[in-house]
Amino acid sequence: MDKLFGKFGLYTWMALAVVFANIQVSKQVDIAGISTALGNVMFASTYLTTDILNEKYGEKASKNAVKIAAAALIAYIIFALFTQAFIPNSYDTVDSGMKSIFAMSVRITTASGVMFILSNWVDVIIYQKIKQKTNGKHMWFRNNISTILCNCAENFGFSVLAFIGTFPLLYCLEIAVAGSIIEMLIALCDTPFLYLAGILNRSSGILLSKENDNEAVESKEKVA
Repeated sequence: MDKLFGKFGLYTWMALAVVFANIQVSKQVDIAGISTALGNVMFASTYLTTDILNEKYGEKASKNAVKIAAAALIAYIIFALFTQAFIPNSYDTVDSGMKSIFAMSVRITTASGVMFILSNWVDVIIYQKIKQKTNGKHMWFRNNISTILCNCAENFGFSVLAFIGTFPLLYCLEIAVAGSIIEMLIALCDTPFLYLAGILNRSSGILLSKENDNEAVESKEKVA
């Protein structure tokens, strides 16, 4: 997405990832022998996205991506509720499936959204702080430290907020540990892609037409 569309592609990925992660979170899978929600994989990709944005386009760009993802999540929730509000007609064959996909607990959805936004926002800050302290060196270090810390915080925060009182505390912690292990493995695997994004720096956004603000201003003046 960065190579094809530059930072706009990464903004788009953030929005897509948060929507698909909330859909996939209800599907349980085994990854490397560990049971987890499939949505954790998509959630983990957002940390790589903000890190690439931070590295290539600056801290403000990565924070903008988190804001866009938050807006996408709110839009998804609204449209999911909107979709379920309509009564299907006699020709419909997918309503039951859509109800299963868009069914959401207010508590779980709120916990997921809050922890997603907070963890990604903190990831941006930690990444930038480490970058400043190391004078821009050791990219692998800031990538892994910021991502792993925020992944773990997100998993434990979500598990407690979403399930405490419904499940025993010990089980909530087991869910958090399993999710954290999976996302830590993903964090370790995503480091080469961060370096690859840096290598491809000059060829980012190859499908985008260059925008000329001067032409737009001149066009408006002519119309006026």
